[in-house]
Amino acid sequence: MDSSKILSKLKKAYPDSKIALDYTNSLELLVATILSAQCTDKRVNIVTKNLFKKYKKIEDFAKAKQEVFEQEIRSTGFYRNKAKNIIASARIILKDFDGKVPDTMEALLSLPGVARKTANILLTDGFGKVEGIAVDTHVKRLSNRIGFSKEDNPDKIEQDLMRVFNKKDWKDINHLLIQHGREICDAKKPKCAECVIRDCCEFFSLSQQKLR
Repeated sequence: MDSSKILSKLKKAYPDSKIALDYTNSLELLVATILSAQCTDKRVNIVTKNLFKKYKKIEDFAKAKQEVFEQEIRSTGFYRNKAKNIIASARIILKDFDGKVPDTMEALLSLPGVARKTANILLTDGFGKVEGIAVDTHVKRLSNRIGFSKEDNPDKIEQDLMRVFNKKDWKDINHLLIQHGREICDAKKPKCAECVIRDCCEFFSLSQQKLR
């Protein structure tokens, strides 16, 4: 498979591809990314529009009342765990990181509710530090379909993608795969007829063989 060809075609299809979450600083990005687990970015943006008006500083999140905060983020799903993790993370950031969201992989992974996907998003889009590739449900699905990885574990998929693409393209390929997953490569009904990379895709190739 020609990864450079795939990257080029996706860049041409989505020239303005970027993270879909709305945020103005690293703290808002941390909260939004935790909320985005098993939830659409569109829903998260609706919730954070009001949330970020009320909770503006790390101290605000650290002092939040669990029961109240749960109801404010309820529509994002898994709200009890998310509320607990966000409040706990805020308190740890205040205690251990002088009130500033940390900018290293190791430190970010020490926060409740933060795994490699969230840490990669924070580092890449919050601090401009590219250390890996965030693997969400879209990236996982497309990596398997296109043929970048045969793995099911996000961390292993990330390692495969990091081998396939040059480091300078890690940020772009994450955003591009997510947008392509939203617009074309749907989980249930992929629009293969409209796909600009179908000639490079194992899933499409196999589907055509079955029709013969």
